Amino acid sequence: MTTEDDPPSYRVLNPEGRAPVLLICDHASRLVPAEMNHLGLPDEELSRHIGWDPGTAAIAERLCVALDAPAVLSGVSRLVVDCNRRPDDPTLICEVSDGTIVPGNRGIDAAERERRLQRYFYPYHRAVDEMMEVVKRRTPTPALISIHSFTPRMRVQAVDRPWHIGVVWDRDDRLAAPLLQALRDEGDLVVGDNEPYSGRDHSGYSIFAHGQNLGLHHVMIEVRQDLVSHEEGAAEWAVRLERCFRRMLAEAGLWTSVAASAA
Repeated sequence: MTTEDDPPSYRVLNPEGRAPVLLICDHASRLVPAEMNHLGLPDEELSRHIGWDPGTAAIAERLCVALDAPAVLSGVSRLVVDCNRRPDDPTLICEVSDGTIVPGNRGIDAAERERRLQRYFYPYHRAVDEMMEVVKRRTPTPALISIHSFTPRMRVQAVDRPWHIGVVWDRDDRLAAPLLQALRDEGDLVVGDNEPYSGRDHSGYSIFAHGQNLGLHHVMIEVRQDLVSHEEGAAEWAVRLERCFRRMLAEAGLWTSVAASAA
């Protein structure tokens, strides 16, 4: 049962945006429906990377204005249901995440799993599909950019991650290659090529379901969370990413008017 106080399945920002780009955030929210009682976790756990991707919503909110691009953001914590996993993935609803036991996810039955899919997962992905159709009507060559963030250090691995940002991709480098170069040319970044996560292991879902599998230009980024989990950092990285995304789109031949619109 849901109530009017429960979080929405997704948010759509700037739906009238004219850019040939759709921004998506699979882990934009740490909200949990009231009936789930925080999944049995304290706020400090839900605020960690296990609950969401800190900084991504703030970056997307700024970029959709700066680029004049629409954006679709997930509405609930990844611990409720992970919108960047296949519906049949065993990690879709985690009982343990980075060493933390999630009481509200332990022993859930097939009916509860399906309820979460129907209430939160599928509506988010339908919204992405619907928004992409809108973008397609405005441009013959739309692009999908998925925005994520990663923790500087995983508890279970206890290994520092040196990258400031990672570019995640699989077979199609039409956006990944120019973005990697643009980021490297910034001159002050440690840039990961399929680091700290790789698109080639296909553990994710969204860039494949809404990008690669449809033959669309696509790329996923991972920004280190300590750089963007505060207002100043998110604002700084939104400016940097706008600059790099504009160059990427222009060099990929998707948006020749990008430079003119920035002038």
